[in-house]
Amino acid sequence: MRYAVRMMMKKAIVFSSCVLTVFFLVCRPVPAVSQVQEVRIGDSKGDWGYPNPFRHYPRGPGYVRMSWVFDTLVWKDEKGYVPALADAWNYDAGRKAFTFHLNPKALWHDLQPLTARDVAFTIEYFKKHPYRWINVDHIRRAEVLGPHKVVIHLSKPYSPFLSDIGGTMPILPAHIWSSVENPRVETDPKTFIGSGPYRFVEFSKAQGTYLYESFDDYYQGRPKSKRLIYVRSGQPMVSLIQRQVDLAVIQPDMAEPLKKKGFVVIRDERGWNKKLMINHRKAPFNDKRFRHALAFAVDRQEIIDKSHRGFAAPASYGLLSVNHEMYNPDVPSYPFHPEKACALLEAMGYEKGADGFYQKDGKALQVELLASSITTAGQSTADRDGEVIKKQLERVGIRVDLLSLEQATTDSRVKNWKFDLAVSGHGGISGDPRLLNEMISSRYGAGSVNSARFDADPELNRLLEAQILEMDPGRRKEIVQRIQAVYADLLPAISLYCPDSTAAYHPEKGILWYYTPGGISKGIPIPQNKMSLTPKQKD
Repeated sequence: MRYAVRMMMKKAIVFSSCVLTVFFLVCRPVPAVSQVQEVRIGDSKGDWGYPNPFRHYPRGPGYVRMSWVFDTLVWKDEKGYVPALADAWNYDAGRKAFTFHLNPKALWHDLQPLTARDVAFTIEYFKKHPYRWINVDHIRRAEVLGPHKVVIHLSKPYSPFLSDIGGTMPILPAHIWSSVENPRVETDPKTFIGSGPYRFVEFSKAQGTYLYESFDDYYQGRPKSKRLIYVRSGQPMVSLIQRQVDLAVIQPDMAEPLKKKGFVVIRDERGWNKKLMINHRKAPFNDKRFRHALAFAVDRQEIIDKSHRGFAAPASYGLLSVNHEMYNPDVPSYPFHPEKACALLEAMGYEKGADGFYQKDGKALQVELLASSITTAGQSTADRDGEVIKKQLERVGIRVDLLSLEQATTDSRVKNWKFDLAVSGHGGISGDPRLLNEMISSRYGAGSVNSARFDADPELNRLLEAQILEMDPGRRKEIVQRIQAVYADLLPAISLYCPDSTAAYHPEKGILWYYTPGGISKGIPIPQNKMSLTPKQKD
């Protein structure tokens, strides 16, 4: 189905006992920008859903495609948070309220003015129709104090607010969405009207291509490219070399050859991780000793060497990226140790036979392992992870039934607890540590296919809630580091590795692409930040 939408038309933080203020104010006469005709981005999967909040696929690439169309209150560039729809904002700890001053030049793609009423409407709409990327439960109300001033009152402190709401919540036009009763099936082209730098024109689900056109009345200035196109390619790097696309993720070992050909190569921090999901709701996986045995049986470096030619690094068992400012280097670890794995299984009552472990009733110890070509940082890549893990577990006496499935099928089975073990992965590990809540607890990550949804430990539950309420960064860091340690001990999922993330682009068009520190939005490690095509703001 095709849709066409065509219209006429640095950070400063001050903490005190009563007030935390975050304030940005930018004077920016909009610069005149000469446009290139088009920018083409290569992608191996193609279909990430339609680019509005309720119809994009729930992984990072789907959000990024929507972000070209729908702006947020704040955003991030290559240095950190910058104004988007809000020119300035501050937080009053006594009132538990964020005040946002909106850019008066902001318009919707149908040229209607964007106002504080739209922000308040968006919050109420997401309360009624939840959007899986954000949580508005902690917002008590939104107060409109003028056409360009809105105060968001919280029911309690919420430390990830700037990341989770300010920098992630897409603002909706009230004059359109107020009549949309079932957003998940709505097909009206008007629901693709946003306030971002690009207007959505069409998406071909069959071909996996997206077409956007610049919104020349964009409040930050005319975008740098007249058209933005996503092109599905089985080999994006080949398409890049053949000049069919301008930007693509590449294999890390191609970095130097491409540099010699005149391409610009960019590398990301460790913002994405592969992990082994565990169905801890059923035996024997509900026993921590069995999960520890799995961890000791898995040789992560062998996976990296055999499946990825060495272009990756072991992930932290505490889940957060080693590049994260709140990373805890002193969490429990499980270096490859088959003997320890066997000892733990024997302590659980399993008996070792000539061909593997058996239960006391004589039944063989056997597990099912789901594997698929997981999209890594926005790029679909086939690997041997499942095959390597199967052999490793069988070396210690755990028989493995390896089942290769499509990613969507694996996601569905994991979400519905119809699995034993599954190889999966996600980004966000270098973003706001709220990710820990989403990837650990069912309270925060019930809708996520990557969440362990582990609620069995009272201390871990208490810590997760505490870090969300703590507004002081120093005290929050202490809590976050404790969460990593407890999580690594309980091990409801096993972090495996962080792949080397590398992309390349043509410099001829004058577009500067980059990996956003901490990831786009809440931590998406994809080098397609819309600020690359937006006129630079003046300091």
